[in-house]
Amino acid sequence: MLVVADKNVVAALADGAAPLPVAPDLEAPEVLVMLADLAHTIGEVFAPAAWLIVEDGTIVGLLSLVAPPAAGVIAIGYGVAPSWRGRGVATRAVAELIAIAAADARIVAVTAETAVANLASQRVLAANGFGRTGERTDLEDGQLIVWCVDLAR
Repeated sequence: MLVVADKNVVAALADGAAPLPVAPDLEAPEVLVMLADLAHTIGEVFAPAAWLIVEDGTIVGLLSLVAPPAAGVIAIGYGVAPSWRGRGVATRAVAELIAIAAADARIVAVTAETAVANLASQRVLAANGFGRTGERTDLEDGQLIVWCVDLAR
């Protein structure tokens, strides 16, 4: 289940003051601080911009926009605590996000990027109707596959 998370909620996670129990291996505090900053920046021009992934009453992952939308296209990133991987959590979260996006007239497509070696994330996107649209090289992350799902209305 996705729960909208504004900058304050993500910042509270980083400070250890989450509104719900948190998987102990969710993310390092510095990553949560970076995500709080991102949620704040994007949230000023487009909301919602970040969600908690909640399973069995526990925060097990995060899903967010990674940049402000451009021409109705949103770019997403997501992560699930290692102890919760392999259970379909990311697939369900991305499916829920696609349903939210499809109901939002501002959004015409959703994009995401995966590392070439991240087969699990590639399966999540393919299972949710994303198609490969290209590749690019990122200085930090290396070779990435670019994915997109069109929300044709």
